[in-house]
Amino acid sequence: MPYDVSQLLSMTSQELDDCFKAGAPGPIPNGEAKGTAIVAPGTVFTKEIAEFITIFTWQGKNFDAAAGVLRNRILVFGLNAIVAKAYQGASWFDEKECVVLDYSETSFVAHWIRDEIRLISPNLYLGVVYWKKSRLIHFALEF
Repeated sequence: MPYDVSQLLSMTSQELDDCFKAGAPGPIPNGEAKGTAIVAPGTVFTKEIAEFITIFTWQGKNFDAAAGVLRNRILVFGLNAIVAKAYQGASWFDEKECVVLDYSETSFVAHWIRDEIRLISPNLYLGVVYWKKSRLIHFALEF
């Protein structure tokens, strides 16, 4: 079933987890992706929180698949910062293949962060953010 971001924003945490589980590892993406943070899933605040984060904090990621790196677009003016390595690896969520976005060796600010993404629809990845090994939030990347 193809998904879009508006559907993801109305899902519960369990539904997002199920969607991530069913996703394909997909290739390491290339180019600019619009990001949507999915915080407090399944509540009336999810969409408003996502909009606030998009405007003021995080707009998405810019991938260079050939180099295996990405930069996050952050702050109101979309500064390309906070670098991560991108590679195929086993998910901490279910040990199945995913694209790992690893900040441990590339970022002083986010060295304890690890993202994992899977392709859930054409040009749409669903991700999970970890702080150390604790899951924090979900996010979407639209290419």
